[in-house]
Amino acid sequence: MFKITSLNSLSVALKIGIGLITSKILAVFVGPSGMAFVGNLRNFLTSLENISTLGFQNGIVKYTAESEKSKIELQKIISTVFIALVGVAIVLSCILFCSVSYWNEKIFGDNTEYLIVFKVLSFVLPTYGVSVFFIAVINGLGRFKKVIAINIIGNIIGLLTSVFLIMQFKTIGALLAIVIAPALLFFITLYLVQKEIRIFEFIKWYAFDFKVLKNLSAYSLMTLVSSVFAPFVFLAIRNHIIQDLGIEQAGYWETMTRISSYYLMFISTMLSVYFLPKLSRAETNLETKKIFLQYYKFILPVFGLALTAVYFARVFIIRLLFTQDFLPVTDLFFWQLLGDLFKVCALILGYQFFAKRKTLMFILTEFFSLSLLYFSSLYFIKEFQIEGVVVAYAFQNLIYLLVLIFYFRKSLF
Repeated sequence: MFKITSLNSLSVALKIGIGLITSKILAVFVGPSGMAFVGNLRNFLTSLENISTLGFQNGIVKYTAESEKSKIELQKIISTVFIALVGVAIVLSCILFCSVSYWNEKIFGDNTEYLIVFKVLSFVLPTYGVSVFFIAVINGLGRFKKVIAINIIGNIIGLLTSVFLIMQFKTIGALLAIVIAPALLFFITLYLVQKEIRIFEFIKWYAFDFKVLKNLSAYSLMTLVSSVFAPFVFLAIRNHIIQDLGIEQAGYWETMTRISSYYLMFISTMLSVYFLPKLSRAETNLETKKIFLQYYKFILPVFGLALTAVYFARVFIIRLLFTQDFLPVTDLFFWQLLGDLFKVCALILGYQFFAKRKTLMFILTEFFSLSLLYFSSLYFIKEFQIEGVVVAYAFQNLIYLLVLIFYFRKSLF
């Protein structure tokens, strides 16, 4: 674990460094209002990307890990998923291209200058799903170093693309960079994966098996509920803030969530790369308990110390990463960091839903959690203005953690 953690830390540190540079450029060239548009597009893109992958990512990791020693089973999984994803991506691209005006209005309002963003997205969308598929396969095969290498290269490509386009075209450049960077990563991913496993030799039409899709459907439902519904909830909350408090206030919240995403990268990557395959292989409550203990004993304390440091350095962080216009964001740190602590405590428990295919319970808890976030945000925003949205975030994550602790109590105690 420590070997993978050190490699992952290097990848995350690089991604954070790149994110800081990108944030500074965004702050200077697009300001709080542009930051709000960037947040809206990221939420939409997250949903679209997960629809294009049918939510199969975690399922691919699990079944690839289980079928590594059986070439026939591995071929069925790779062939079936690849053919399905390419077909879905082509259909989605056509739909998106024919409805760019509709989505532009939903995401950016009356700003028709951003139509080009959705047109470009409709052409590059198929590369998104295939890249995710490739990475999930080598992740399931335990090639952690290769997964981390792809993440590092992707971060560098994202930085170079963002710097160039933002400096040239400002807000529209920032939006195009978000769309184009993952498409550029596809070619790097293809090259590195081909060196690790001759993946196209596994893809055969005759190996397509509907049973594989049936097995993956549970993971599809779980992933689509969280990764499609959740971004739309965030989009709805941000649009509510824009209408009630103004676009700059929405930009402050986007800035806070952007900072939060930097340090959460370490945890999310560690969970998907290291802990998910281990949870998938655990057969007893005792084995699962040991994995949970490893996480809470080694990962959580370090994360807690990091959050403490971030809180006391919040003014310095805002001045360093953004501009004076973003100083009101410092008022959002306490509740955001508290919510992140609760979230990280719950994440490892949530991954157990994927590892053990507890589909119904996952969907119920996810809908409950996201509904709680939305309605509590509306209430707390009315009471505390923009600070209310981070109060709601902390409240939602606390309740969600308590629900998961109760549900998985046999594996914890």
